[in-house]
Amino acid sequence: MSEVVDGEALAATRRLAAGADRVIVKAGTNSLTDADSNLDDAKLDKLVDDIEDLLSRGKEVLLVSSGAVGAGIGRVGHDTDTIEESQALSTVGQSHLMRRYTESFERYDRKVAQILITEHDLDNPERFTNFRNTVERLLSWGIVPIINENDAVATEELQIGDNDMISASIAIGVEVDLLVTLTDVDGVYTGNPKEDADAERIEVVGRNYSEVEDVVTESSTGGFGGIQTKVRGARDVAEHGIPAVIAGSAEPDVLRKVADAESVGTIFLPINGAVDD
Repeated sequence: MSEVVDGEALAATRRLAAGADRVIVKAGTNSLTDADSNLDDAKLDKLVDDIEDLLSRGKEVLLVSSGAVGAGIGRVGHDTDTIEESQALSTVGQSHLMRRYTESFERYDRKVAQILITEHDLDNPERFTNFRNTVERLLSWGIVPIINENDAVATEELQIGDNDMISASIAIGVEVDLLVTLTDVDGVYTGNPKEDADAERIEVVGRNYSEVEDVVTESSTGGFGGIQTKVRGARDVAEHGIPAVIAGSAEPDVLRKVADAESVGTIFLPINGAVDD
């Protein structure tokens, strides 16, 4: 992977990300469940601990959380073979997921709210205005909005990666300052790190985006394919002047490191702002 981003632009983007007042954190299913699709209490509590690092600094945080179908599978003990089964399992898993989020955030005396949406809600101007007004009011009350796709009524949102694109759309629409996507891989790599021991983490994406996209496309197989939508979502927000980070949910103090302008995961440079390389 050729180096095309200068150090000054990288440092400036890290400072921009660290200074973000409003942040979207997106957490994937594998960052919340174990190998048997049971909701993992330790993983969920760590995510909340990491978010508290941002909240305690006075930042506003929106959480986009996957995991409803996965948590439902573990709760019911029934795998999914059809869209209808996935929709039903999502209703079981979503209630369980929100119960655990409520309990975990209560450790910090934080209140949370559930918002279920579809792409159609984001595409329709009137519905999106209603969504944005609700988010703004919740944030003004100090409540953490927890957003997930409404799997029970929409089939297309059950496809891999939709929450990645939803989080990017929300980041742009509600004018956040930073998008952080947490996954079970510690950033974007030159290959599939689960299969290729020689794969190296790409520290920064700027004008090398096309090259990075080609590498990700070539290495995306199986579950690793979800990195493609994460990269596209990060690029989308970068095109609107918003820095984005893709990092590992298991990384110790991952959000604190972002807030302290430390090197973590893969950072995407805004491409239409002052820090464009």
